[in-house]
Amino acid sequence: MLLALIVWIGGIIFFAFVLAPTLFSVLPTTKLAGDVVNATLGKLHWMGLVSGVVFLISSLFYNWQKHVQLRAFSATHIFVVLMLVLTMVSQFEITPRMRELRSSPSIMDSSNGRAEFDRLHAWSTRLEGGVLFLGLGVVILTARRFGNNS
Repeated sequence: MLLALIVWIGGIIFFAFVLAPTLFSVLPTTKLAGDVVNATLGKLHWMGLVSGVVFLISSLFYNWQKHVQLRAFSATHIFVVLMLVLTMVSQFEITPRMRELRSSPSIMDSSNGRAEFDRLHAWSTRLEGGVLFLGLGVVILTARRFGNNS
């Protein structure tokens, strides 16, 4: 359970604060940096989706072992489900539309195409920020949960 949470939240923090800024400052073109970010973001999303499911299953099992009930609607589980939903929206709605826009230079060169890309990028950033914010909430709730066991 803790490993799944660390992988997901740690991945988001590394991606947002280390990888993406470094790529855009080191690589020779923004297109190349964007290609790497796009491929990496997809992997990050899949890590998050798997980690979220692993966390939920582990947490429910822990509750069953510790309290003889699942506590399916605890704040922790609700936050993780919201994190999964936001990640799925980003992976299956936002990212494919951005990829489609980026693949057509004629669309990206138009002001409407660029504005649409920028709008989608802003939404992608908001969704990732939402996942991070909720994930930090899960970290606090999980720490409190294990802190009460000592």
